[in-house]
Amino acid sequence: MFRSLNGGALGISLPLDDMLGLAHAASFEGLDLHLPNLLDLAARTSVQDLKDRFGASGVRAGAWSVPVDHGADDASYQAALKALPRAAALAHALGSPWCCTVIRPFSDQWDYAANLEHHVARLRPVAQVLADQGCRLGLEFIGPKTLRVGHAHAFIHTLDEALDLGARLGTGNVGLLLDAYHWYTSHAALQDIQKLSARDIVYVHVNDAVAGRAIDEQLDLERELPGASGLIDGLTFMRTVAGTGFDGPVAVEPFNAAVLGLDPPDRARVACESLARIWP
Repeated sequence: MFRSLNGGALGISLPLDDMLGLAHAASFEGLDLHLPNLLDLAARTSVQDLKDRFGASGVRAGAWSVPVDHGADDASYQAALKALPRAAALAHALGSPWCCTVIRPFSDQWDYAANLEHHVARLRPVAQVLADQGCRLGLEFIGPKTLRVGHAHAFIHTLDEALDLGARLGTGNVGLLLDAYHWYTSHAALQDIQKLSARDIVYVHVNDAVAGRAIDEQLDLERELPGASGLIDGLTFMRTVAGTGFDGPVAVEPFNAAVLGLDPPDRARVACESLARIWP
């Protein structure tokens, strides 16, 4: 496993060289990729230029979000799917096969079965393109009950449900984006991670829950740095993940107002320090 700086999760958006310098200064081994910016930069310079910048910085490529909105209208979806091979090829050339997408845990339109059919239809072509480019797809299930309240139909919000969707895609390159917060808020247990193999995990997010709230009261966009409240035993979580043989990127995703109030270098520093507290 390696520590990767996710700028988006920390509200940091800077030019590539600045992001690489920020990651290196904060002792991250990797930097997650913002593909729209990198595709534009590669078009103006070259893929080799980007590879050289990563190499010179001593920071490796981390994970990236699939630039295809599987919930979009058909025209937008098809256009993004057509552009995906180029994006995936660039990420793979930079050394990253790790990508992810979020599964929204509810629908006001479809019941569970119909929504599952829709997701298979939309995500199978995405996963196949990624497989053709040597990339893997991590499905992120969203755990907090507070997100499902008030919606007509609940959808995938547990580890097992996400694994089931991945198996239904049938492309052989689909696993989980395993987020400690969603694992905790979905009432999962360590045994749910222990049953996984390295191929079941594509990418890992770590964070902590907010003190004073029960599990079912936790809000998706209010979290703490790993180890801050202790509601999530981050060290045991990470030891269990390491026990699967997972060797990919691990990023901090706190969604925390106090962290976002810091200057970008301090945000990166406290994020990496929080990882050190829970690193096996």
